[in-house]
Amino acid sequence: MTKKIMIVGVGGQGTLLASRILGNVAINEGYDVKVSEVHGMSQRGGSVVTYVKYGDKVYSPIIDQGEADTILAFELLEAYRALPYLKKGGKMIVNNQQIDPMPVITGAAEYPGDIAGKLSNEVDTTVVDALSAAKEAGNIKAVNVVLIGVMARTTDIAYEKWIETIKTTVPPKFLDVNLKAFEIGYNL
Repeated sequence: MTKKIMIVGVGGQGTLLASRILGNVAINEGYDVKVSEVHGMSQRGGSVVTYVKYGDKVYSPIIDQGEADTILAFELLEAYRALPYLKKGGKMIVNNQQIDPMPVITGAAEYPGDIAGKLSNEVDTTVVDALSAAKEAGNIKAVNVVLIGVMARTTDIAYEKWIETIKTTVPPKFLDVNLKAFEIGYNL
């Protein structure tokens, strides 16, 4: 059984570290893992999408519409954009943060209202305040690891395996804050 996880966010939110942690924990569990390259304008605050697939044998990292078991969304509008990729019965984990895209900033468009409510009405959705949790952990940039913690509870991978993987994936100077962020997310 192959697990397909789509990570979506905005450039600078740490989606790459999140995909590395997820990929590494799956490798450590003995799975074949494929992680896609980042798509989007990550340097400019644009949409970023990463695919992580793991299982007995994985041939491609790409996830098509209707295939994602889980969508891990770092931002509300990105969650809404990714919705067509979630499979029937899939799970969406969403940070409640709103980051205005350029058309909203320039006044050419409006940010859609009540995205969290719309998602919750359509699919199994867990909405979390990952930014507040990251602040509690000691660094607002730890939103990514808070969300990994929330998602980790939905997997069959043991808590200790996640901790071991974070210790070997995160740079030492950021390790304490990320371990705390993971623990907070795991317990949300």
